[in-house]
Amino acid sequence: MSDTVQALLLQHAERDTPGLKYGDQVWSWRDYLGESAARAHVLHAMADPVRPVHVGVLMENSPEMAMAIAAGALGGHVTVGINTTRRGESLAADVRRADCQILLTDHRHLGLLGGLDLGGATVVDTDDVDWRERVAGAPRGTAGFPTVDAMDTFMLIFTSGTSGEPKAVRVANFMAAMSGATLADKFDLTTEDIVYSSMPMFHSNAVLAGYAVHARAGAALAPAKFSASRFLSDLRHYGATYINYVGKPLAYLLATPEQPDDRDNPLRVAFGNEASDRDIEEFARRFDCTVWDGFGSTETAVIITRTDDTPAGSIGQPFDGVAVYDRDTRTECPRAVFDDLGRVTNLDKAVGELVNTTGAGFFAGYYNDEQATSERLDGGMYWSGDLAYRDEAGFIYLAGRTDDWLRVDGENLAAAPIERVLLRHDAISQAAVYGVPDADAPGDQLMCALVLRDGATLTPADLQEFLNAQPDLSPKAWPKIVRIATDLPTTATNKVLKRELRAQGTETTDPLFARSERDHVYRPEP
Repeated sequence: MSDTVQALLLQHAERDTPGLKYGDQVWSWRDYLGESAARAHVLHAMADPVRPVHVGVLMENSPEMAMAIAAGALGGHVTVGINTTRRGESLAADVRRADCQILLTDHRHLGLLGGLDLGGATVVDTDDVDWRERVAGAPRGTAGFPTVDAMDTFMLIFTSGTSGEPKAVRVANFMAAMSGATLADKFDLTTEDIVYSSMPMFHSNAVLAGYAVHARAGAALAPAKFSASRFLSDLRHYGATYINYVGKPLAYLLATPEQPDDRDNPLRVAFGNEASDRDIEEFARRFDCTVWDGFGSTETAVIITRTDDTPAGSIGQPFDGVAVYDRDTRTECPRAVFDDLGRVTNLDKAVGELVNTTGAGFFAGYYNDEQATSERLDGGMYWSGDLAYRDEAGFIYLAGRTDDWLRVDGENLAAAPIERVLLRHDAISQAAVYGVPDADAPGDQLMCALVLRDGATLTPADLQEFLNAQPDLSPKAWPKIVRIATDLPTTATNKVLKRELRAQGTETTDPLFARSERDHVYRPEP
């Protein structure tokens, strides 16, 4: 098995079969990798070789994004995926944290960078004529590029933020190559297949379960922006046989009206994580394909996969070494005990944190953050921050997130930054952000409880207008449910007891606002 992405791609360099598809455009592998090599040559000429050559990419799924990733793999520099939903200082901090020398973007995202301190990074608009001319004049071959080793960093991919701010995970070439090989071989993918990748390519799912699969199998890549209404027509247009997903895309697709010809499509396999049992079964039936759902994180230290006998509600069986531990006692939690109705009777004892007892697993550490790395590897074990319990047969069930970070639609969100934004509103005195169980899929719905200043009022329209005006608030960080509380439960030291708020959920007489799954319009709840 080739153990670097560079080696995987070079195996296809002389192929004239399709390597990249976008709209009605098709690039052969030869042309696609030639264009990518040219970009690598231009970037290397721009970079300071004395410093780490880190190239940030701030753009949505596109041929330019795919070629930027391939350029890093071929040229041996590190590509940094920059989250397109980040705003303001949060966005700038990611660029600085990753030591980006160069930041590739496009017309659509260039405006996000105005006035930001990017730590000296050179911003390149890939839609600009100058960039296109420089690429056109560059060599198409790989002569002069260094040979990459298995443990060399392929990409830096940011987490969504677990303890306040996102961290840049080092994704080694070996990890990406192994992931691609595992999935391509498992699903018998070849050069005849088409990988439809509509999850953001700055996210680990798109890289490890999409791009790496494409590189291993020699299958053409069709990058796209996710659209439930366009999904089926895209599959047919591209002849897509494999898709990757994370979070709720299956649910969004199933929410569209079923059509008599839904099964008339080329899709064979959908691979991802965090779909509900109901959605997995229904998607497979409706679109006549295999759905394989697993569990993992950007760090790839805790991996759990579903088996054919996985019980309802479980996310599957863990890899060797993965267990549920009590953080305080550093001992394994007892297995969950179920009553006749399927309820866990010993949640207080059975719920703990998912850990890798053997160490880091495939986690190569956070870039430029030794403290966070050491905290994650506390006591020689990897602590995931995911709460879970385990049944007698060893199956894992997620129980939520540790206190101040949430899993929303496949992304981790930190509560504190959202609270700080809410407290900018003149009418808001206190704000608590937390998760409540999502009835439709594993993970959380984002809820907040607000205490208003004396005499102040806040309507749904007021809140919507305010959040719209916050440039540094990610679209995913809008609370789905808003509670206007008279007071918040606190400890004797005035720390908010979020566990009580979570337990109460929407069972309250306080006024509630809510927005629908797909828009940002708040409406009073009856």
